[in-house]
Amino acid sequence: MSGVILYQSKYGATKKYADWLSEQTGFVCIETKKARVNEILNYDVIVLGGGIYASGIAGLSFLKKNIGVLKGKKIVVFCCGASPYEEKDFKEIVEHNMKGELSEIPCFYCRGAWDMDAMSFKDRTLCNMLRKVVSKKNPDEYENWEKALMAAGESQCDWTDKKYLKPVIEYINKIT
Repeated sequence: MSGVILYQSKYGATKKYADWLSEQTGFVCIETKKARVNEILNYDVIVLGGGIYASGIAGLSFLKKNIGVLKGKKIVVFCCGASPYEEKDFKEIVEHNMKGELSEIPCFYCRGAWDMDAMSFKDRTLCNMLRKVVSKKNPDEYENWEKALMAAGESQCDWTDKKYLKPVIEYINKIT
């Protein structure tokens, strides 16, 4: 079966996972902004990967826009975030993003990276503002993402690891 990995990566973690997944599966990688649905229709399996920003999965708009013509394709989504995996939090992300016709598409989580120096001015400013707000809370009451945000701080952190792709690869092997 032929497959394609569509990805939207702002700071590189999702691209790294897409490349690793391509090595494991032989699927071609295409950035979502360069993807054309008429080309994507040539593939049996479509994997979409995107970073999580403000609870949204980057690149998912490609699937939302084209889901009608992609019916019958085997579709898988993975997303990357800076927080450690927490089932409750991930379930909320999935419920927030995978609505309607996307609700039956399996979604997986891969832990990403954090680098304030690499962030755009806007993202860095928003993160700093968010950190100020969170710092006023009692640390014992932090949500998972708040703990990760405060722990990462100004440092560079790279949690990417091929192990996070294992469930994605197992699922792809099951459907192909």
